[in-house]
Amino acid sequence: MFARNLVWLLGVVLLGAGGVYWLTDTAPEAPYVWSIPAHYPAPLVPADNPMSEAKVALGRYLFYDRKLAGNGKQSCADCHQQAHAFAEPLATSIGSTGELHHRNASALVNVAYNKTLTWSHPHLQEIERQVLIPMFADNPVEMGIAGHEQQVLKALARAPYPELFNAAFGDEEVNFLRVTQALASFVRSLVSFSSPFDRYAYQNDDSALSAQQLAGMELFFSERLECHHCHGGFNFTQSTTHQNQPINRFAFHNTGLYYTHQPQSGQWGYPEHDRGMIDVTLNPGDEGLFRAPTLRNVAFSAPYMHDGSIATLSEVLDFYAAGGRVIATGPLAGDGRKHPNKNQFIKGFELTEDEKQALLAFLESLSDAHFIRNKQYANPWLLDEQPAVDQ
Repeated sequence: MFARNLVWLLGVVLLGAGGVYWLTDTAPEAPYVWSIPAHYPAPLVPADNPMSEAKVALGRYLFYDRKLAGNGKQSCADCHQQAHAFAEPLATSIGSTGELHHRNASALVNVAYNKTLTWSHPHLQEIERQVLIPMFADNPVEMGIAGHEQQVLKALARAPYPELFNAAFGDEEVNFLRVTQALASFVRSLVSFSSPFDRYAYQNDDSALSAQQLAGMELFFSERLECHHCHGGFNFTQSTTHQNQPINRFAFHNTGLYYTHQPQSGQWGYPEHDRGMIDVTLNPGDEGLFRAPTLRNVAFSAPYMHDGSIATLSEVLDFYAAGGRVIATGPLAGDGRKHPNKNQFIKGFELTEDEKQALLAFLESLSDAHFIRNKQYANPWLLDEQPAVDQ
């Protein structure tokens, strides 16, 4: 009982009634029904792209279609794999042309609730805008559509797309505005609320969490460890907005991952190829700031951090216990704990081995096995319809 009361006191249980609400000016012919329990709030939806089952269905085909890439070799799902909570088991992604990226592919878990999108852009708040980056950006190349627009649009005229576009938009016209709206609708539909933690906290199932997991939960929400300050709320991230909380809470933090000498500038800080939010805002105080991701399904989405530089959850706990990271040798050598922008809550702590295992067990309790196996989110194409990726 104490542990459940702790959940309430720390604001994990939602304020206000949940249920399904239509939050746009224009409703579709059939209101979209969210696959979320009644006690959770509904996500906010753009008025110019209301959710519909038909758009989600179209977006699902597009998400898994390698012909959406300029060279036909990569789909969204190649970097966002369902078995890994729509992340991927690589430190950083590889684009359709083989170009190595500098960022880890974010898990697409409850993205509909994200106030901001991507690792370090404080102003990118609409999925419809975000999907344009992997589709058209050329530095680095991801899907590589730029310069191949007509080829891609032609590929999207094949079956079953005419029927899908007609169901979603009322006619068979294919254009990139519709593509982005459908993709955004499918990504918004990827909701996950069936973890053991959910059963314990919101369905009054006292048996859903073990004694070890309960002990880990109390550590997670303790002022001693401070985890909940950056990973709080029902979605375990500050970057959360919904019908009951339209305000924006600042969700970007420097965790002391790097403080290294940069040969080009002669300065100390984060590696020059990715300095975090400062690359968007140009504010020196924003160096090393990255968005705190949701911890839902975190056990499925290794490796961790914006650059995938920490391999396991156990190592993540070691990193935070140390109050940052010390790299002894190599081009990134330095003491991240000394970075002047490091978040005040990253101050280090001590854990016994039993406490560490309890905390890991609690993080495991945020895993939703149904989410990674849900056939509604799986690849709708037959295997022989999907061209193989060139090796």
